[in-house]
Amino acid sequence: MVKAKTILFNDDLNYQASLFKALSHPARLEILQFLAQTKSCITGDISDNLPLSRTTVNQHLKELKDSGLIVGTVSGVKTNYCLNSEKVNEVSSLLVKFFGNIKKMGNCC
Repeated sequence: MVKAKTILFNDDLNYQASLFKALSHPARLEILQFLAQTKSCITGDISDNLPLSRTTVNQHLKELKDSGLIVGTVSGVKTNYCLNSEKVNEVSSLLVKFFGNIKKMGNCC
């Protein structure tokens, strides 16, 4: 569902905003860091390693999965979560480019 105000902006900005939104909560950042530190995919309950309830972690995992930053594949009754390195690299490049363009514009204040 597209919110009315988002149609006022171009597709690139809307896409970037959706990816950056996935990074806008400390729990999601912690999950990404945890997956990166383990250097492998995690099968089982990630909430055992975070100071959050299972339900809360699952909600954040869904946001990260919807954004494409992580991949979750079902294996029996468990889900195997991995970082999506291609998407992580894409978001990193977008952030560098976005702030690089802002920096080029200079500060008028």
